Amino acid sequence: MQRSNTWIWLLLVAVVLLAPGPAGRFLLDLVGGITLALLLLPLLLGAAGFVAWQVIQRRLRTCETCGFTSMATDQCPACGSSLGGESSAQPGTDQLDVSNVTIDVQVVDGDPTSSDP
Repeated sequence: MQRSNTWIWLLLVAVVLLAPGPAGRFLLDLVGGITLALLLLPLLLGAAGFVAWQVIQRRLRTCETCGFTSMATDQCPACGSSLGGESSAQPGTDQLDVSNVTIDVQVVDGDPTSSDP
């Protein structure tokens, strides 16, 4: 039965890591980079998942007829009714053409001691 050379390999690795040579520095940098990547990977995946969820949530539309939520743009896949746009505007809602609207701004003195408007 052969004797294991485990102690020799551990001693060799310790010498390489403790030696101030380029091989020791390379191994320490490699181990440090892998450790940093393993620590930051869950944070990066969590941030990417959060951004993806926000994008999906903005694209979801709820049907006013049946309440079904989907990513369809024209027609509800559940009941077939229209999902918005010009045709689904409820009567009585005021929609202004903003290209023809003028906003008048009046400057009012902000002095709290004056009593007249």
